[in-house]
Amino acid sequence: MTADVTRLYPGPQDTLPLKGLYLKLGLHHAATESDILIYANYIASLDGRISLKHPVSGEFGVPPSIANKRDWRLYQELAAQSDIMITSARYFRQMAKGVAQDLLPVGMEPEYADLKVWRKAQCLKPQPDIAIVSASLDIPLAAVDAVADRDIYVFTREQADASKWDELTQHGINVIAAGRNSVDGLLLRERLVRLGFRSAYMIAGPEVHHTLIASCALDRLFITCRHMLMGGDDYHTIMARDLARPAHARLESLYFDMGVEPTQTYAQYLLS
Repeated sequence: MTADVTRLYPGPQDTLPLKGLYLKLGLHHAATESDILIYANYIASLDGRISLKHPVSGEFGVPPSIANKRDWRLYQELAAQSDIMITSARYFRQMAKGVAQDLLPVGMEPEYADLKVWRKAQCLKPQPDIAIVSASLDIPLAAVDAVADRDIYVFTREQADASKWDELTQHGINVIAAGRNSVDGLLLRERLVRLGFRSAYMIAGPEVHHTLIASCALDRLFITCRHMLMGGDDYHTIMARDLARPAHARLESLYFDMGVEPTQTYAQYLLS
């Protein structure tokens, strides 16, 4: 990785290597005693598109034109610092169809091998555990088997389908209620703390993001903004549905990357 990431904020301006930019944050040690740090990450176009609807499959996915290896390196560094990754049942349904983006492994390709070494040195598991947020419990078991090397937790509502709950439990999956009629972000956070997790990386779409934001359960937000306009009518942004109150975001850091065309920025926000 070339050293052409420019720190714009906080000052003074400086040039830093991309590799290690996020790894040095130490997110796995950032939570206070008996608490957890939950953080999320998105890549978006300048007009706010994080995913577009595929014209044939009808599935939403990250547009290939904004995805790039430099952003993916930082994605991997954030994943490497997590005890558990929070995703959705939709991801596993996409996996069953063969259209899911490979989001869950850490360091599977040779260029990320250093992250596996880093996790070992930090006394972390080879891979983060997995938390699936699902009200419907519509989760293909064959897709879950692909990540059977980790502990898998499903967080759902108390009134979820009992037969699906039993099926998942019998398959060795930990099913936990975190809300009565829907999953509540604060209850999800409390359950993760009780389970002993200290850092959680949310990689799901806008619905799960809304669940966390609406309950003030998300601590940090990382956004890569690719400097291009995508357009399109069928798309997702980082938020879905209404919020009872706006979530305040305080800029913590901002970097400018000229190592890719078009250029992009990496922003980190603290949420309140």
